Amino acid sequence: MSIRRDHYHDPAAPTATRIVPGGVAVIVDEQARVLLQRRADSGNWSLPGGTMEIGETLEQCVVREVREETGLDVEVTGLVGVYTDPGHVIAYGDGEVRQQFSLVFRARVVGGELTLSDESTELRYVAPAEFDALPIHESTRLRLRHHLAGRPTPYLG
Repeated sequence: MSIRRDHYHDPAAPTATRIVPGGVAVIVDEQARVLLQRRADSGNWSLPGGTMEIGETLEQCVVREVREETGLDVEVTGLVGVYTDPGHVIAYGDGEVRQQFSLVFRARVVGGELTLSDESTELRYVAPAEFDALPIHESTRLRLRHHLAGRPTPYLG
């Protein structure tokens, strides 16, 4: 697993050389807890998702990535927001440096079984009251705040 380091409005961040479209899912259980994964590459808690592949839509990307990372089958039900902040730069151990480009979707579970992948060390539904106690990157916290706010329109930024 490659090392990943997120830089968020860090003047010492490396310069991005790529933009790769990606998507993540906010999946909520009956107790309004959000499914989070502890990333193997950074140790941070995050929403499941990943990058788009040629030949698929972003919605298909999110469904595929959630299945790969969690074992769950989901359907997309809405859009939390579009996140393209050039101040969020992601540096990978192989030298790749990306500018963030992520759409955050709401999704509901329609099948599957919660199963850990090699991309995470833990999967669990987390109550919003627990978010502050976990290592969660600020960009993910922003997404979670937007989800919890129940915004009538998607965030664009």
